[in-house]
Amino acid sequence: MMTYNNNSVESDLPTNIGKPARRALEGAGYVRLEQLSNVSENELLKLHGVGPKALGLINLALADKGLTFAN
Repeated sequence: MMTYNNNSVESDLPTNIGKPARRALEGAGYVRLEQLSNVSENELLKLHGVGPKALGLINLALADKGLTFAN
C-alpha cells in the first residue's frame, strides 16, 4: 500500500490501474475503494485519465470487497 499526501492515509486502489487514472482519482480525493462505492461509474469517467479499463479493474477490486459503484 502507499501513503498519500503525507497524511498517512493508505490507498487500497488497485495497483494495476494506469498512472493517469491513479493521479486523477487521488487528485479528486479518492484513495480508498470504500470512497468509490459512493460514486457512479459515469462520474468517474468524467475524470481525465480514468477510462473503461481502469473502471473494469476498480470494479473487480470493489467486488472482491463486496462493494459496487453507486447507481
